[in-house]
Amino acid sequence: MYLDIDQEFVKVASTEDVPNGSMKTVDLDGQQVVLANLDGKYYAIGAICKHEEWDLSEGTIEGEKITCAGHGAEWDLKTGKGTYVEPLSNEPVYEVKIESSDIYLKPK
Repeated sequence: MYLDIDQEFVKVASTEDVPNGSMKTVDLDGQQVVLANLDGKYYAIGAICKHEEWDLSEGTIEGEKITCAGHGAEWDLKTGKGTYVEPLSNEPVYEVKIESSDIYLKPK
């Protein structure tokens, strides 16, 4: 499904759903997106590992990277860049907006 870059922000979760140091997979117009909370700063990238199609929210966060639980592929939360033994296709990156305790996303 193609997402329009000019798309409006869409509410996908609340801050209580994603405590500090955790991740949650949410749906944005049919796309699976993983939200990560790093010390109150929220990041969002595509949620399905391009190496073996695992849900990235099942992995671990270290620094600004997610390590996939499947085979250890790593994904940069700021850029969506993935690496395993060699570079992987980038995950899409989403813009995050917080209003009160609501989390909104839209494609970058």
